[in-house]
Amino acid sequence: MTSGPEQSLAAAVSEATAVLRDAGVPSPRVDAELLADHLLGVGLGRLRAMMLGDSPAPEGYTELVAERAQRIPLQHITGVAHFRYLELAVGPGVFIPRPETESVVQLVIDHVRGMVHPRIVDLGTGSGAIAGSIAHEVPGAEVHAVEYSTFAHAWAARNLAPLGVTLTLGDLRDALPELNGTFDVVVSNPPYIPAEAIPNEPEVALHDPPEALYGGGADGMELPTAAAASAARLLVPGGYFVMEHAEVQAAWIGRMMERTGAWTEITTHLDLNGKERATSAVLAGPRHD
Repeated sequence: MTSGPEQSLAAAVSEATAVLRDAGVPSPRVDAELLADHLLGVGLGRLRAMMLGDSPAPEGYTELVAERAQRIPLQHITGVAHFRYLELAVGPGVFIPRPETESVVQLVIDHVRGMVHPRIVDLGTGSGAIAGSIAHEVPGAEVHAVEYSTFAHAWAARNLAPLGVTLTLGDLRDALPELNGTFDVVVSNPPYIPAEAIPNEPEVALHDPPEALYGGGADGMELPTAAAASAARLLVPGGYFVMEHAEVQAAWIGRMMERTGAWTEITTHLDLNGKERATSAVLAGPRHD
């Protein structure tokens, strides 16, 4: 790919799009534009207007495109992941939040609407996307977040400190025992990929941390099961739990939660693509084991 003052922005983005497409990047045009805007900082609307004129390509653009062509995640190159209304700092060592998780946040926001001071905890917060969005969008909420990985915890601390979230370095399986029975909502997007499953996308397989992907056990269900058990321990009676999972795991998770006897109103929810990607339930009574 050629670059430099002699190449126009429009030509550079067009050429970058072709390079990224050849590399198998799923959204080559959008990524080419986002990389250019990362260097120019003008916003996509202004960028596209500049491409109609003779604006030059920004310095360093070729190098960023080459990195993305190697399937390094766009968010690792720019250092930013966009999630609902937040710009999250991300990089190596933390799971990059996905758009489908935004609908899990919406389930929580819808549930607590009208509550004066809801107490909410996000188990396995990663970058802090879920906890941060809830804190940002629910005035008066007391939001806690738990993260096991020291690398991810560092990213979450950076993202959550300005939002007033209480962040704990700990294991979702036994975290916050001093707060048992005190939360109105527990939300979790735990690791859930089966042990033998290798993600198709190089960005995920090579760059997302394994501890954020694999759920434990051959079926990947150890951590989702543990998240549900912790939710039953942490919630007030009648409290609300919602957990993200793989589409193929919806029926299994529903049956698992039903077998415990701790849950009522077990409901599967569709994401924006119509896939069964989350399950919610209400804690049936005073049982917290």
